[in-house]
Amino acid sequence: MSNKVKWAFLCSSWGRNAKDVIDWHVKNNQIDKIGLVIYESIPCGAANSAKKNNIKQKLIDPRFFKNRDQYQQAVLSLLIDENITHLFLLGYKWLIKPPILNAFPDRIINIHPSLFPSFLGTKTAIQDALEYGVKISGITTHIIDNRFDRGTIICQEPIRIDEEDTFETLYDKFSKKGLPIILETMKMVENSN
Repeated sequence: MSNKVKWAFLCSSWGRNAKDVIDWHVKNNQIDKIGLVIYESIPCGAANSAKKNNIKQKLIDPRFFKNRDQYQQAVLSLLIDENITHLFLLGYKWLIKPPILNAFPDRIINIHPSLFPSFLGTKTAIQDALEYGVKISGITTHIIDNRFDRGTIICQEPIRIDEEDTFETLYDKFSKKGLPIILETMKMVENSN
């Protein structure tokens, strides 16, 4: 395998982060780093952006498989067929199982809307932080392992929670910080490869 990184983005819903990353790579003439977008629902902004920019995109809906193992085997087969070297889970809601983990050791990255080790294993980390009353939350990118929201931290970005923040205002803060930390993480991974 060459040292060149070829990314696949996996997203479970609209794919705002993945779309933003694709759009940034298009604007900066680096689109060749992204080889695949796997998504599981329609509409998907990330898939639309990928298609518009000639990046392979594939709808793989887990509901069409007998079980999660068959679903993940289909994902793995496509990743291998497309010569993907690294995965970035951008709004992806499923636990990655050993066949994919073993095929991509230390090469699967996730983004989580909290500063590890706070608010792990939840799909409502932003709301949880707001309700708990913390003054600082943030975003963590990390290499995944076989547990939800665990693994080796790559980057963290703190986000201040003000007294007047609502979920909507706080979500906007997270959204604005998402793209820079994803790009920083990708650059770190690419430079270490």
